[in-house]
Amino acid sequence: MRLLIAIDDTDNKDSRGTGFQARQLAKLLELKNLGEVLGITRHQLFVHDSIAYTSQNSSACLVIESNKLEEIINYSAGFLKEVAAEGSDAGLCVMNWEKVMPEIEEWGIRAKKEVLRLNEALDIALRNNVYLEGFTGTRIGQIGALAAVGLRHAGNDGRFIWLRGTKELRDFDKGIYTVEELRNKAGIDQVKTLDGLSINGSENIYCNGWTRPVLKKNLSVLFVEKVNFADYGWKTVTKEYIRKIS
Repeated sequence: MRLLIAIDDTDNKDSRGTGFQARQLAKLLELKNLGEVLGITRHQLFVHDSIAYTSQNSSACLVIESNKLEEIINYSAGFLKEVAAEGSDAGLCVMNWEKVMPEIEEWGIRAKKEVLRLNEALDIALRNNVYLEGFTGTRIGQIGALAAVGLRHAGNDGRFIWLRGTKELRDFDKGIYTVEELRNKAGIDQVKTLDGLSINGSENIYCNGWTRPVLKKNLSVLFVEKVNFADYGWKTVTKEYIRKIS
């Protein structure tokens, strides 16, 4: 079955961020043969003076194929207890993809534009039989963890901070690939222009070292812009643009 594992507020100003810890958790889950990680997404939540966050108020969500739900929960909980930084408010949410209800997706959407309360998150988790737990501090990371599950399941928010093979794109053949190679090497579903047009599979794309597909309609979409060089006619858009849209 397909599971969602979301974490939030694991860090402090001096520690590695939640995205890093999500990638570490993914690596360890595979090493322990607990499942196959399909991708990790970052989700930007509401930034407001009354919300406690470390730097950007983002949470992360792993998608993993596994039939070991209880083992996944136990291992992920143990991992967060170990790595959550002093002063953090770490939260963890784990659930079956098929059991994510519209109420949880709506919670994720609200978390991008509202100041939400922990007691409401706990009520939603209880009603929907969701594993949701906090480990440090005020445990308000549960708010963002539940939101990340909802946003990832809805499939139209955030960017991939890990897909198998994306990190290696910059190291192969000077970073130039056809669209078809990007699909095969890095699990990128679509390559599109800023106007939303799909690029032909044989077109050459230059990946500039920061390849971050965006989550759209539950697909990984890599955005590119037109250039005119002998070896390639397209390049991935800037880091600033991806951050702006995701």
